[in-house]
Amino acid sequence: MDKIFLNQLSFYGYHGVLKEENELGQIFQVDLELFLNLKKAGQTDQMEDSIHYGEVFNQVKEIVEGKSYALIEAVADKVAKKLLAEYDLLEACKVKVIKPNPPIAGHYQSVAVEIYRERKDYE
Repeated sequence: MDKIFLNQLSFYGYHGVLKEENELGQIFQVDLELFLNLKKAGQTDQMEDSIHYGEVFNQVKEIVEGKSYALIEAVADKVAKKLLAEYDLLEACKVKVIKPNPPIAGHYQSVAVEIYRERKDYE
């Protein structure tokens, strides 16, 4: 299966279990793997045979910067559901939502969740 990667998309959102996270917000990063057949796009060099990265970025931005969710698991699921509904060529996607600065005492780079969803998961 062919893939399109969108890496380290950064957004400012208000997701988290704690009240402070919902009020102050923080940066979230999203990594995407979009699974589709890119053979036709490679042959035709036409955008309608692929998925427009800029549109995907804007749709993810609407979700991450929109409604607050307690869990980044919910954010990842909303992104996957939206992309699979929006793009007929998309067969599956992997969505990783990274929270670089969660309110956890200790030393770490980030916390994250990663989900893999296929079209059939939302039928």
